[in-house]
Amino acid sequence: MKIAEVGNIIEFKDGLQGIVEKVNENSVIVDLTIMDNFEELELEEKTVVNHKRYTIKFNNN
Repeated sequence: MKIAEVGNIIEFKDGLQGIVEKVNENSVIVDLTIMDNFEELELEEKTVVNHKRYTIKFNNN
């Protein structure tokens, strides 16, 4: 399992995408405001995603 790093864009739960802001032992904290339709979805700006539940879409390294 590849663990995301700060600045990576990940995808999780039915296509939601966000940029990783912090990496924890078992999860990452993700900023969802990068999505074009963020306002329409009425979600919180940030969320926590377990390492087992996302795929890395863009790796900035």
